[in-house]
Amino acid sequence: MSYTQMGTFTGLYGLVALMMSLPAGLLAKRFGERSVLSVGLLLATVGLLLVALAESYVQGLVARTLWLIGYRLAFICVVTAVAVTVPGRWRGNAMGLVGALTALATIIGSGFSSHMQVSVGWRLSMVGFAVLTLVAAACFLYFYRPAKHSGVRAATTRPGQSGLFSAFRIPIVWTIPLLGLANAGGFAATFFIPSVVRAEFHGGPAMSSTIIAAAYSLAIVVNPLCGWLADRLDRWLVMAAMSAVMIPACILMSSRNVYVFGLATALLVALGHAAANQVYPTAAGLLRGRDTGPIMGIVGLGSGIFGYLGPQALGWMRDYSGGFDLGWRAVMCTTIGILLLLLQLKRYADAHPAGQRAA
Repeated sequence: MSYTQMGTFTGLYGLVALMMSLPAGLLAKRFGERSVLSVGLLLATVGLLLVALAESYVQGLVARTLWLIGYRLAFICVVTAVAVTVPGRWRGNAMGLVGALTALATIIGSGFSSHMQVSVGWRLSMVGFAVLTLVAAACFLYFYRPAKHSGVRAATTRPGQSGLFSAFRIPIVWTIPLLGLANAGGFAATFFIPSVVRAEFHGGPAMSSTIIAAAYSLAIVVNPLCGWLADRLDRWLVMAAMSAVMIPACILMSSRNVYVFGLATALLVALGHAAANQVYPTAAGLLRGRDTGPIMGIVGLGSGIFGYLGPQALGWMRDYSGGFDLGWRAVMCTTIGILLLLLQLKRYADAHPAGQRAA
C-alpha cells in the first residue's frame, strides 16, 4: 500500500465513527446500553473473522468496516454505561480507569498479535482477536447491570424536552464534536510510528513496538492521574493543560534524535489517550440533565472527524512533501485550536450554571 492507501485503510475508523456515533447514542437511549453493546461486540467478532478471510484490499476494507461498526456501537455504550452508573464526582476516575485498562489491553494485544503472527500467521491472529471479542461480549452480558432509572432516559420526562432528539436543541451541542479532536496528536502518532521509524530512523518492527509499548505504558499512569485531577479540580482547566503540553510534543515529533522522538510520541499518545477519555465526563457536565446516550454520540463525532480525515491528510502530506514534518505541524495547529475551544467552553460553563443549561 502507498501511504495514501494506508491512510484510507486507517481512516475507516473515523468514517465509521462519523456514521455510527450518533446512531449508537440514540440506540443506547432507545434499547439500553447493555443490549446495544452486546450486539456491537458480536458484529465486531464477525468483522474480525471476515478480515481473516479477506483475499484483497477491497475485501479487507469491507471486513474492517463491519468490524469498526460493531466496535463503535460498543464504545459509545461503554462511555454511556459509565455516565449512567457512576456518580458525577467519580466519573473522571472511572474514565481514567477505563483508559488505563485500554492502554494495558493495547500493550497486551500488540504482544499477542505478534506472537500469534509468528506462530500461526496473521489470519489466525485475527481469529484469536475475534474469540477474545466474543468472550468480552459474554462477560459483559453476565456482569453488567444497568441502573433502574438510567440517565440515558432521564430527560424524556421533562415538558418540552422529550423525544429521541431532545438533546440536539441547544446550539452549544454542535460545538461538542470538536472536542473529539483532543486526541488528534495521539491518534496520528499511533498509526504512523512504524512508517516514521522505518523512513527517518531506518528501524524495524522491534523499534516501533518498543516506542508504542513505552507510550501506552505511560498512558496507563497518565489516564488515572488525569481522571483524579479532573474530579478534584476544574475539568476544563485539566483538559486545557493536557492540550497545552501536547503542543511542544508535536514540535518534538520532527526531531531526528530517536530518544527525543520517543519521548514526544509517549507524551502525545498518553495525553491524547487520556484526553479522549476525559472529554466524555467533561461534556456530560456541560449539558447536565440532558440525554446521556445522544450526548456521548455527539462527542464521538469529533474523534470520527479526525479519525477519517486525519490519517488520509497525513498520508497525503507524506506523499506530497516526502517527509512527516508537514503533518506534525498540521497536528500542532489542530491542538492549538482545541486548547482555545476548551478555554471558550469553560467560559460558557462558568457563565451558565447547571440549572440554566438544563432548563
